Amino acid sequence: MESKARAQQRVAALAAKDRFAQAIGVRFVDGGAGHARVAMTVGEQHLNFSGSCHGGAIFAFADAAFGLASNSHGAIAAGIDAHITYQCAAALGDELTATAVEVSRSRKLAVYRIDVTRADGTVISSFTGTVYVTARHHDGDAA
Repeated sequence: MESKARAQQRVAALAAKDRFAQAIGVRFVDGGAGHARVAMTVGEQHLNFSGSCHGGAIFAFADAAFGLASNSHGAIAAGIDAHITYQCAAALGDELTATAVEVSRSRKLAVYRIDVTRADGTVISSFTGTVYVTARHHDGDAA
């Protein structure tokens, strides 16, 4: 059984390598085996034509948490399906958190739920995703 500290280190290392997430302002908060949490402050670059946070920015934000959680066990996991719903708009300056939790995992497939919330607890979006778990492992992880 892998240690909790090793899983946390792996997720932090994966987050540090995600240049796209960093470019859109996603910050790693915490993570471990089967879970991850990231944060983002809605900035001008995230706004759409109507002045609220672009749905694509919310999707990319939730997807960052999904990618970290699904790859947290060491095996490379590739997304094969994702679904997102939007319950409430996010606005300029909102502090958002995306929390990913593993719902189920087999040798080859895993399912995750990601909730995007505002600092006051309001649910902005719900995201579910499925990954295919490959036989390959991330650098530094044993096969």
